[in-house]
Amino acid sequence: MNPQVQAFTTPERLLLGPGPSPVAPSVLRALAQPTIGHLDPLLLQVQDEISALLRSVYGSESPWTIAFSGTGSSGMEGALVNLIEPGDVALVAVGGFFGARMVDVAQRAGARVIAVEHEWGRQADLAKLRKAAAAERVRFVCAVQAETSTGVRQDLAPLSQLARELDAFFVVDAVTSLGCMAVDCDAQGIDAAYSCSQKGLSCVPGLAPVTFSPRAQARIASRTRPVQSFYLDMNLLMRFWGGERGYHHTISSNLLVALHEALRLVHLEGLEARFERHARIGRSLRAGVRAMGLELFVPDEDALSQVTAIRIPAGVDDLRVRKRLLAEYGIEISGGLGAQKGRLWRVGMMGSGASLRNVVLVLDALAASLRAEGEPPLDSGVEAAQGAFAAGTS
Repeated sequence: MNPQVQAFTTPERLLLGPGPSPVAPSVLRALAQPTIGHLDPLLLQVQDEISALLRSVYGSESPWTIAFSGTGSSGMEGALVNLIEPGDVALVAVGGFFGARMVDVAQRAGARVIAVEHEWGRQADLAKLRKAAAAERVRFVCAVQAETSTGVRQDLAPLSQLARELDAFFVVDAVTSLGCMAVDCDAQGIDAAYSCSQKGLSCVPGLAPVTFSPRAQARIASRTRPVQSFYLDMNLLMRFWGGERGYHHTISSNLLVALHEALRLVHLEGLEARFERHARIGRSLRAGVRAMGLELFVPDEDALSQVTAIRIPAGVDDLRVRKRLLAEYGIEISGGLGAQKGRLWRVGMMGSGASLRNVVLVLDALAASLRAEGEPPLDSGVEAAQGAFAAGTS
């Protein structure tokens, strides 16, 4: 080995992009505990408790609520490949980068996809969806609850109603919603939902919480052909997470213990308090951005609290500003995706990172960075953000 190779030290960053989010110190301590075997009785207990805690956060009573070994994209793939068989028709609402990814993954799983596009920065067009489904035997209605690429919050109730009208399975991307806002799987009639460990739950990346309704379980059990992915096959995984505890793969005990601690913190805070904290911080950040004279991409009625999309002023270099934020202030925010690349900044306030302190820090740093670009903002936005925070609930 080259003796010049040095141990890597991670610099401190304030993660205020759309994920990953800041990780609580107790979660990092949990991650650093000794590794134990994937069939250790203590780890099986941890899995049981993770499943119970995830059911609470998802608003689901389903025992088929586990965590895949993989990122949120594995959750998307796992939800779709378990349910879809070749030739099934899937209706997908597309209003951003991750709605488009659902289309891609569903097609790879063998579905004939009807992609119904709507304006980026707005909620799905229910009339267009209903019209597109009129002459089809739609088996799946798929939507993103919190579109990470635009900062749009999708109301699930009308899409759930459409799925019931079509006698279709309702599949929801909860990657950027779980732990930040209510998903309410059972109340919303959601058949499959997937998320990730590193956003609203404020754990490290590497696990994808998923849940499948009893109706979805019956669908998976009665497939005419095996699930195309061995690794993500819920029939096999539930033998590992369920009663048999049979070997399936070597899951990371460290990641599970870290997720357990992150979920414990969610439980201690309480879901309603946590959701209100995110809503309050989101309102504060939007108030500060407006006071700076910047334009928000999404109207308040459609806006997420946990991801705020800001239009980049004309003439301002997106990448240069973000590099300055990182180099001079240690703050990470993200740029736009797809058609909005170079046009948007996306600021995340998720999990343990959703605080007034972080709102103030990012507004101050962004204002200074804009001044360095020769685009002085009207105001730092801090006073407006503090005022909105002091106003409390609305």
